[in-house]
Amino acid sequence: MIYLLIISSCNSQQKENYLNINSKKDSSNLMIGKDQLKNNQNNMKLNIKEIKEYLDKQERIESDEIEFQNPHILSDKDLQLTFPIVKKALLNNGYHDEFFFGRLNDIFELKENKSMYNFAKYFDVSCLKWDDKDFFNKSFWIDRQQYIVINFENKVITDIFSLKEILEVNHDSLKLIVPQRIISRNMYLFNDSRAHFKWLLLNDKNFMQSLVTTFGYYDDKELLKWVVENTKFDSNNPNQLDKIFWNKKCDGTVKLNLEIFPVLREIIKPEGTNYFEALKMYVMYLLEDKDKRNELSLQDRAKLLAHLVYFGEQYRYDEKYKDKSYFMQRIWMRDIDDSVKKEIIKNNYYNLPNYKKLYEKSEEYQNALADENGG
Repeated sequence: MIYLLIISSCNSQQKENYLNINSKKDSSNLMIGKDQLKNNQNNMKLNIKEIKEYLDKQERIESDEIEFQNPHILSDKDLQLTFPIVKKALLNNGYHDEFFFGRLNDIFELKENKSMYNFAKYFDVSCLKWDDKDFFNKSFWIDRQQYIVINFENKVITDIFSLKEILEVNHDSLKLIVPQRIISRNMYLFNDSRAHFKWLLLNDKNFMQSLVTTFGYYDDKELLKWVVENTKFDSNNPNQLDKIFWNKKCDGTVKLNLEIFPVLREIIKPEGTNYFEALKMYVMYLLEDKDKRNELSLQDRAKLLAHLVYFGEQYRYDEKYKDKSYFMQRIWMRDIDDSVKKEIIKNNYYNLPNYKKLYEKSEEYQNALADENGG
């Protein structure tokens, strides 16, 4: 009996040093006990003493409004302390990470490397660039809301946080207050949680749109449809459609969004003539805009144009639509040096069914299209 009591007492004391997960739903219920803590799932450790030390230091972060005699100089350590905290909150919500690196490559075209983390600015950028340098060696802290971080060790994606933004200290325990958007992003991206996907569409719209328009992620049909439906098809501003039809990396490579055409077919209804007008002007823009011709290679531009005119041309023969946008002959009329036409033929019309027959049939409206463009 005495032996059993001793064992029970030891177990009780030991539990104070481990995660006490009270809820599978609310990350704020994740309480952590004294000193150095472990999680048996991945052997992570949190050191309350160190966290408290840096919480105090971060109270002396200077800003334009506040100065200190002994300011805290932010370093990599400030960021590193946040990653296991985010991971613990995720585990409390049922997160699993066995597909992390595969999904990381599929969505962000980023593979595991020797760095502890990669970060990227994804708001208001012309191209996406992942960086693995020390975040705090550059003056990024002020604009940190525009960045995301991928941590390879803990297999999480997160924002740049100060410690007090993701936890609270209560004597010898910590209460995690990791924002719901971080929980939902990881659960959707790496666990394919559709419930969290719905939450993100309602509460994290900029990030969700950036997956398509900044990162060039086109594989989730439901997400792509949502982005397209929330994109304005304006015939007076065709350049605005660039963001949904192709994505350019900082290394100059381009990823065309050919997955968009089945989505457009679902979206466009017989009364949706505004789509055709905007798509028609987008074709003209790709053919005529000199800057765009320089930015997109001939190969990419010809492939995209072929798919665009092929898509639009089919509606001309659909009784429900009877569209008169005249798509295919626009290449014939505006491709002055025949470079696009030659590229399309060289690639066997990109194996688009009946492309050649549709093109030959389109010759019947050459005169009408010429009249539309002033003869």
